Amino acid sequence: MNKFTEIINGVELTFETAPTSFSPQGIDKGTLAMLSVAEFSQGDKVLDLGCGYGAVGIYAAKIIGCQNVIMSDIDHESIELAEKNAELNGVSGIEIIQSDGFNNITEKDFTLILSNPPYHTDFSVAKHFIEKGFNRLKICGKMLMVTKRRDWYKNKFIAIFGGVKIKEIGEYLIFCAQKRSADYAGKAKR
Repeated sequence: MNKFTEIINGVELTFETAPTSFSPQGIDKGTLAMLSVAEFSQGDKVLDLGCGYGAVGIYAAKIIGCQNVIMSDIDHESIELAEKNAELNGVSGIEIIQSDGFNNITEKDFTLILSNPPYHTDFSVAKHFIEKGFNRLKICGKMLMVTKRRDWYKNKFIAIFGGVKIKEIGEYLIFCAQKRSADYAGKAKR
């Protein structure tokens, strides 16, 4: 096990990780870049999709309260670490769900979904996250996703959401898309 402390926008957090965790020595730069542009407000309902050991969701819970945050990951070890880290950081009331994407998540009223998907593989995970994420957002809800690849993500967000803002921070791209209607942008009006 590894343990480290990180200060994000003035919030001090401590995490335990395993050698097999994504970025076990510290929160990765992509996640930190995404959190630097994320805005959390009271009343938000946040999903940390693919939470890993819990950095994004725990940070959000420290700002808006654990009752307003859900964290999910497909990996059992990540779920155990996220639970341990939520307790370690005083936000053990976060709902943490083991789920392959949205398969075990029933909520449909998120105001903010944040994700740092595995982008060194094919696009199937990101495709699922973006398409199903759209359906789980409230109108005016936002999805933030960080990657190092531009074209596929830009095109996919535009096809589903109708538009996307892209912020470049170092080598990372943070995509921010807002749900403006109940239907995918590309769906024909009847």
